[in-house]
Amino acid sequence: MRFEIRPGGGSSPGLRALKQRLASLTTVVALVLVSVTASLTVTPASHAQSIVAPAQAASAPARTESEDPVSRFLSDRGLLPNTRPVVDFAQQMRGKASDMASELVLSAMNFLGVPYRRGGQSREQGFDCSGFTRHVFENSVGLILPRRAIEQANSPDLIPVQQSELKPGDLVFFNTLRHTFSHVGIYIGDNKFIHSPRAGGAVRVEDMRVSYWQQRFDGARRAPAMVARPPGIEAPK
Repeated sequence: MRFEIRPGGGSSPGLRALKQRLASLTTVVALVLVSVTASLTVTPASHAQSIVAPAQAASAPARTESEDPVSRFLSDRGLLPNTRPVVDFAQQMRGKASDMASELVLSAMNFLGVPYRRGGQSREQGFDCSGFTRHVFENSVGLILPRRAIEQANSPDLIPVQQSELKPGDLVFFNTLRHTFSHVGIYIGDNKFIHSPRAGGAVRVEDMRVSYWQQRFDGARRAPAMVARPPGIEAPK
């Protein structure tokens, strides 16, 4: 049996509604595919385009059509503080990160806007900085990190990484409370990291080139199990 939709004569309300729902679904799927296929490393040439000084932010030009959906999403919600939306973010990052790193970063981005809460370790509770990184690693790649930021930095399961060698999915540490390794976030590429910042804040993306973070950077750690471990194999305890 073959069904055929003939031109002219109009279509039934039910068919029109179905077409509209299919069109909406196609748009959503397209946006998801842009994000999922994004790699998480960009070329140095993009660095000069990705930041605007705080004093210039108010007079920054209006967004252009070249901005990708991910950048627009972050910018519209104030999740790229002191930066201009990243131009062609998804296109620049495509195809260069491991599947597990991509999964971890996309999982972290899913919590954008979740409020900060000291001691929090879930979307429902809210997150503090180390609760956020612990939750993301455990639920996206199965690696259970220690609870506190300084314990994560000192974990024997993680490898120290130079700032110049950062890759998406690395943990980045900062001195924000006048002692080393007092704050932690997850590097997502293009000199940016995602974290749960402080009381009154929410999970957001920051640029590591901003002077505040440059001056307080303490180091980075990488989880070998996240990169090398096949899906379904438990991370080493």
